Amino acid sequence: MEMIDKLLHNESLIVAGHRGWKSDYPENTLLAFRQALELGVDMLEFDLRFSKDKVVMVIHDATVDRTTNGSGKVSDYTAEELKRLDAGGWFGKVFEGLKIPSLDELCGLLATYPDVLLNVEIKPSADAKEVADAAISLLDKYGYMGRCVFTCFDAEVLGYIFDTYRLKTQGFPAELMSNYVHGPDGTISKMWAAGISMKLLTPQLVKEFRELGVLPWCYCPDSDQQVHYALGCGSMLMTVNNPLPALKIRKLLNL
Repeated sequence: MEMIDKLLHNESLIVAGHRGWKSDYPENTLLAFRQALELGVDMLEFDLRFSKDKVVMVIHDATVDRTTNGSGKVSDYTAEELKRLDAGGWFGKVFEGLKIPSLDELCGLLATYPDVLLNVEIKPSADAKEVADAAISLLDKYGYMGRCVFTCFDAEVLGYIFDTYRLKTQGFPAELMSNYVHGPDGTISKMWAAGISMKLLTPQLVKEFRELGVLPWCYCPDSDQQVHYALGCGSMLMTVNNPLPALKIRKLLNL
């Protein structure tokens, strides 16, 4: 049985670090990932896009404006040019000099944490399927496929990953996805899990996904109250910006 099956078939609360430890460190940097791993998260969630020269880079936005000192589209920069940008100073002066990592660099870090699962988000774009191909090839080279669930807000890309590779995928409620195909043989049939935002999370929606055979995950419960609410709804995997409340409550409740 794959590692991910072993973990997700028990009743433990699973805590996933959203872009690493996003609340306290610059998102999608190796520092944010390392700090989340050292804290004890069970899974890392991260975002992938191509550079201009088709290197898979770990960055959320389509542009570099918000999370670096540069401006313009990620796809207009080569990997080398992206590496020259400061990806930490926007978050705080102490983080100046941090860089946008490549997926290859993140894979190197993950080698020291063989039990940590990976929520691999392919960001919607014109070349998203090609990004998925490249990411899957690299993750497979590292031997990480048994640790991965693949995510995309574009249902066409999600379906492509499922149909081409038969990998585990995480989608979202229909209203959050583009190109969603309704019906029992549509997008839902290609989803292994569903990410439910705290705004949409209800016991009823969790029940509906469970009845469809889809694991009901949630994002992002970042306070004690939100974690307790998510547990009450029946969601046992939480993608969080701040892992501390979920980890604390898991320990208190022995989950």
